[in-house]
Formats: sequence, structure tokens, C-alpha cells
Amino acid sequence: MVDHTLLSPTATPADVAALAAEAAELGTYSICVSPAMLPLGFAPGVKVATVCGFPSGKHAASIKAAEAAQAVADGADEVDMVIDLGLVKAGSLDATQAEIAAVRAAVPAPKVLKVIIESAALTDDEIVAACQAAEAAGADFVKTSTGFHPAGGASAHAVELMARTVGGRLGVKASGGIRDWDTAVAMVEAGATRLGLSGTAAVLAGGRSEGY
Repeated sequence: MVDHTLLSPTATPADVAALAAEAAELGTYSICVSPAMLPLGFAPGVKVATVCGFPSGKHAASIKAAEAAQAVADGADEVDMVIDLGLVKAGSLDATQAEIAAVRAAVPAPKVLKVIIESAALTDDEIVAACQAAEAAGADFVKTSTGFHPAGGASAHAVELMARTVGGRLGVKASGGIRDWDTAVAMVEAGATRLGLSGTAAVLAGGRSEGY
């Protein structure tokens, strides 16, 4: 269920190689790295995810689509896009849906598109609206957070609301601030079907200490 994540601006190719080796050792689903780290130049042994419009989401839809298309050409299996939160805040949900659809067109199935809604920065009604726009635009997942927003990361409440809104038709990725086993379990119990973790080894170690 884990996207083993390294999105630090100072990450080096050696760091990404170490991330991939750790992902293979831990048995994660994927690694998630910045698009500038692609193509990897080696077989990571797991799926490769990347981001677009990251972390602010304040990019033109055409730019997000171009970035996503380049990432796919460079070997990404999955793309996590950040929506323009201002559009949601303004109630411009048609525009939100249109920008997601533009990226979806650049990430054709079976490639996977996840939509980061930055749930901590939205009201409950806005979370529901953003998830509905993502589903209408053909996304595969909705995702809580970039992990870079000052409002915070994932919460069990947001995950539960997102999961209820998409009703199993889309996946739900919880990401941002999940640093221990108990928090990870709470997200899964709330409805998360994927977890974005940068401290994967520590989280899993917590599970082993509890007998899992």
C-alpha cells in the first residue's frame, strides 16, 4: 500500500538509488520521486510515481499536462498532480475538473493519476467538491496532501470523508505527516487504500514491534 517517497528539493541521484533499494527491501508498492529525477537510469524493482504542479498547484493546466506527459515519457507509472486550490475555494469546480481532465489526457490508462486536494486547507464541503471533480475528470485516486502545505497533512477525518465521497470507485491516498504505525493504521481504517510515506522503515518497524 506504500508509495515510498522522496520529494526533497536537495535529493540527489544517489539518494533516489538508495530509496529504490530500500523500497525493494521493504516491499513497498512504489517509489515516489520528483520529476527531475526521471528517467531513473536503472530498474527500481517497484512502480515509479512522480508529481506534477508540485507543491503549490498554481500552474497553468497546460503546464501541468505537459509536465505529466514528460513524466510518463520518462518512465513514470503514476502521476500525483496538485490541483489549484484557489479554484476550489472560489467555487470554480468546472475549471478544477478541466485541469484534472487535461492531466488525465496526458496520463492515459493504465498509467495511474492521483489528485492531491490538500485536504487540510479545505473545508469539508470543499473536500467533497474536489473529490467529485476528480472523479468526474477520470482520476484513479484522490490524495490528501503534498506534505508541504502549512495547513498540515493527512487526517483520519479527511480520509474518511474522501473515501465516503468516492465510494470505492477511486482509491484514496493518505499522505503528509504519517510518521508512525498507529497513524498509518488509523488512515487505513478511515479508508485509505494507499499511503505516502517518507519514513517507511520507521513506520513498519512500529508495526513489527506490535507483532505485525
